[in-house]
Amino acid sequence: MTAADRFPRIVLATGNAHKLAELRAILEPLLPGVELIGYDGPSPVEDGATFLANALIKATAANAATGLPALADDSGIAVTALGGAPGIHSARYAGTGRDDDNRALLLSRMADEADRRAHFVCAAVLVAGDERYEVEAEWPGEVLREPEGDGGFGYDPLFQPSGEHRSAAAMTAEEKNAVSHRGTAFRALAAQLDA
Repeated sequence: MTAADRFPRIVLATGNAHKLAELRAILEPLLPGVELIGYDGPSPVEDGATFLANALIKATAANAATGLPALADDSGIAVTALGGAPGIHSARYAGTGRDDDNRALLLSRMADEADRRAHFVCAAVLVAGDERYEVEAEWPGEVLREPEGDGGFGYDPLFQPSGEHRSAAAMTAEEKNAVSHRGTAFRALAAQLDA
């Protein structure tokens, strides 16, 4: 039985247009025959202590609101020199909800740090009533000293993946999705749904 047989319609539980586009680009080839629907319902309070807890909060709320299986993720960047911050607070790090403010705050806090190690984390989940599928993935790299590249979103212009000479924002969407935390997590999740 394929994922399309079990879950012919899945709601993508995010209000972030950039993330929605990225999820569709990753998932459509992996889940042929599955209709991926954008979510415009109420946004729950993400008060979990982990990426996985917050992803579950979002997917459970979207599943309850729509009655459809719901896919969600919670992602962020964890910086070694900052004790793992901004972590689960990545999207709200500067308190303004603006990517450029979050990046500016991260750069200011990393200004004198020699240890630039960081990794992106993605917890991806699908909730369909009592059924639950969960995956977590990481993408190691380091924080650059200034933004680079015009693509991506969030912290992509400040993140240079391990083994790369470019930032995540300088990679094409296809290159990024092939190796990123989100791409890795959702490929693994799609494989579970097709099992």
